[in-house]
Parts: sequence; structure tokens; C-alpha cells
Amino acid sequence: MSFIIAEIAQAHDGSLGTAHAYIDALAKTGIHAIKFQTHIAAAESSTYEPFRVKFSKQDATRFDYWKRMEFTLEQWKDLKQHCDDVGLEFMSSPFSNAAVDLLEEVGVSSYKIGSGEVTNFLLLEKIAQAKKPVILSSGMSSFDELDEAVDFLKSKNVAYSILQCTTSYPTKPEQYGFNVINELKERYNVPVGISDHSAKIETCIAAAALGAEIFEFHAVFNREQFGPDATSSLTIDEIKQVSKSIKNIEKALQNPVSKDDNSAFKDLKTIFEKTLAVNKDLDKGHILKFSDLEAKKPAKKGIAAKFFNDVIGKSINKDIKQWEFLTDEDINE
Repeated sequence: MSFIIAEIAQAHDGSLGTAHAYIDALAKTGIHAIKFQTHIAAAESSTYEPFRVKFSKQDATRFDYWKRMEFTLEQWKDLKQHCDDVGLEFMSSPFSNAAVDLLEEVGVSSYKIGSGEVTNFLLLEKIAQAKKPVILSSGMSSFDELDEAVDFLKSKNVAYSILQCTTSYPTKPEQYGFNVINELKERYNVPVGISDHSAKIETCIAAAALGAEIFEFHAVFNREQFGPDATSSLTIDEIKQVSKSIKNIEKALQNPVSKDDNSAFKDLKTIFEKTLAVNKDLDKGHILKFSDLEAKKPAKKGIAAKFFNDVIGKSINKDIKQWEFLTDEDINE
């Protein structure tokens, strides 16, 4: 079964009210889970952390930005309860051991590990101690690094899945890496999906057709909004389209069609397929040529159109009017 995650991340820009508004809006889109990011500035960052993109004029440092993104434990619990109330799984990516402690108090059923944390074995150990399933994002990792992280999780008996991800915002088509979806499946034999930052509805839809099972993308009310991920996000209406499309493709993949059996089209074939006819008045004894023939609906009114070669060069045993069907009885053997 497909599992669709809409990531609010920092789209709330530190506003609790906006975070709740996102939950209400996303509850109407057909997704299965809402994911936040849990940042505790003092535990994960420092004043030395540079901006990836200097998007914020109100935050002097990246540390200040993370500080502004923090919610209290009670606020996180309210957000989780809101997700429960609308029937969506609450998820959040932790970026420090302290964030894992907080999320354990909030109550999560799984953990998403961001691309930059795949080599953070201290965090992986902390998460492993929670004994909950993990979704691993492969964005900045080589296969060697993924192998190390996977081996570590397996050694701790942690159930895991992996997402193909390109850490580029927004991701360009030549960076999607659709080929990696199947490579991950073959290499790890676990559920595989895509974490998308393209801001295009076709990306996850194509991934679904290629066998992805887990889909994650950023959500935003409008791509003109403030924030580091806004231009790499899908809008609410786009998320509705993507969710519906993924589920339709999932249904299609679960119902393979056999081209060896077309019995279901028996009646339609009679309507749409054709019978040989003549395109002009022909006299008895006329030798049929290709230029005398037409094919007309419906089928089974005489000689099937596919047998046209069998009548060419043969004579007819009666006068035939223009547009009349040809039958076996009309042909001299």
C-alpha cells in the first residue's frame, strides 16, 4: 500500500496557528501522514552554522532561525493531537538526541531520518533505542554510506525503509534519479519511495508508476511564501492531485491486464471491427483488385477485413452494388 507524507517542516515559520492551519488544509488532500521537523537550536546547531541559502533577513544566523522554529512540548502535543483528530499520522524528523527525547514524550510511531543525518550514528543510536520503524532519506549519501547506516540499523533490529532523494531545492528533472528507486529495492529488499523537492506534480506520479511505495513532499499554501523550502513545495491543490493520482496508479499496478485474453471485448470487437465491402458497382465475373475493396463496420457481416488478400485475384459470381459487404458465397473459388 502507498504511504503519502506531506511535510510541513518550517512552512509554519514558527507560528503555531499556521502549523494548525496546515493540518486542517492537508487533512482534505488524501494524504496519510503529516511530517514536521523538530529543531532544538542549542542541541543541534551553533552560531557557526551557515545559511544554505540566505533567505532570512530577520534571523542574524541559522541558529537564530532554528530557535525561532521551536515549539514547546505542550505545543508539539497539541499538534500531534490535531493530527490524530483529523485521522493523519503525526511524524517529525528529529535533528538531535534531545529532539528524539521530546518526540518520545509527544508520542510518535516512526521516525524519518533526514538526508543530512544518515551518517550521524549518534542520532541513529538514539532513535534505535526507541525501537520504532525508520524511514531513511538517501539525499546526500553514497551507497557505501547507506550500506553503513543500514548495517547499523539492522544490527539494532530496527525496521527501515529508504527514500530516493535529491538534496537540491528545487530539484531539476535531470536530478530526479528515478533509476535509483529500483536500485534501492534490489540492494536492500525493503519498501522504497521518493522524497521529492521538485515542486512538480508529475515527479511522485512517475515514481508511483516505477514502483515507489512511500511518497514525501513539502507542502506550502503558496510558493511565494517566506521560507527555505517554499519554492520546492507542492501547494494544497497540487497535493490533492498527486494523492489521487498515486492511488489510481497503485490500483492499476495491483490489477495487471492480460493481453492473452481479450474475451471481455467480444461485443466491442463486433461493433468496431470491420467486414470487407466493395467501393463501386461490380458486375458478375469481375476479378477483384485491391482498389475495389473497402472495410466497413460492423464485423461478421461477411469476410473479415484481415482476409482481404484472400479475395484479390478471384472473381465474383454475381453483381454486387457499391458498399455491399462481401461474403464467401460471393466468391468463385
